[in-house]
Amino acid sequence: MTLGATAVYATAATRELAQAADRAFADAHPLEVLAWAARTFGSRLAVASSMADEVVAHLAATVAPGVDVLFLDTGYHFPQTLQFRREVAQRLDVSVVEQDALYGKDLFARDPDACCTVRKVFPLNAALEPYDAWVSGVRRDESAGRAASPVVGWDAARGMVKVNPIATWSQDQVDQYAAQHGLRVNPLRELGFASIGCAPCTRAVAPGEDPRAGRWSGFAKTECGLHP
Repeated sequence: MTLGATAVYATAATRELAQAADRAFADAHPLEVLAWAARTFGSRLAVASSMADEVVAHLAATVAPGVDVLFLDTGYHFPQTLQFRREVAQRLDVSVVEQDALYGKDLFARDPDACCTVRKVFPLNAALEPYDAWVSGVRRDESAGRAASPVVGWDAARGMVKVNPIATWSQDQVDQYAAQHGLRVNPLRELGFASIGCAPCTRAVAPGEDPRAGRWSGFAKTECGLHP
C-alpha cells in the first residue's frame, strides 16, 4: 500500500514538473528546453527519431553529448532512411539504438492501425522503459491534430515526461537551422516526401498539400499512435 501511494505521488509530482516546464519554456529556444531536460533527467532522457532529418538529434547532442537516440526499425523503412540512420550515427555525438519489430506479412494492407501498434507503439513502449523522459520532433504546424502540442508535456499513456523542443518551429525554421549547421535531411524530402514513414504507407505529396497527406493515403488514419 505504501509503495502504491509513493508511486502515485511521484507520478503526480512529475506531471506537475512537466506542466511548470511547459509554462516556463513556452517561447524558449529548443536548446534551452533540451538543456533543462538534460539537467533534469540525465541519462534517463532519450530521443525518438524517424530519421527525417538530423535537426532534433543535433539539438540534443549539443546539450547532451552521447544521448540515446531511438530508431524503430519496423522492417518497412525506405532504403534511403536506413542509410540516413547509419550516417546520423557516424556524424553526430549520439548513441543510435535500433528496435526491431517483425509481425506477419503485409499487415499494413489489412489493418494499418494494428500494424503501427505492433511495429511502432509496442517497440517504442519497450524501448522507453529505462527512461523517465523522451524527446520527439513533433511540431504544431504539421497537422491539426498536433496544433496544441506542448513544448513539455505529460505522456499519460507511458507515465513519463515528453519533450517537444521544436513544437513551435515552422518547417522554414527547421530548414534554416539545418542550413546554418550544415545538417542534412533524408533524401526522400527532395523527392516530395514531406512526412516520412514506412515505405508501403507513405507517398510524396503535391505542392501545397498537407504535409501528412502522404501518410496512410486512402485510409482514415493520420497518426501511428506514437504521439497519443
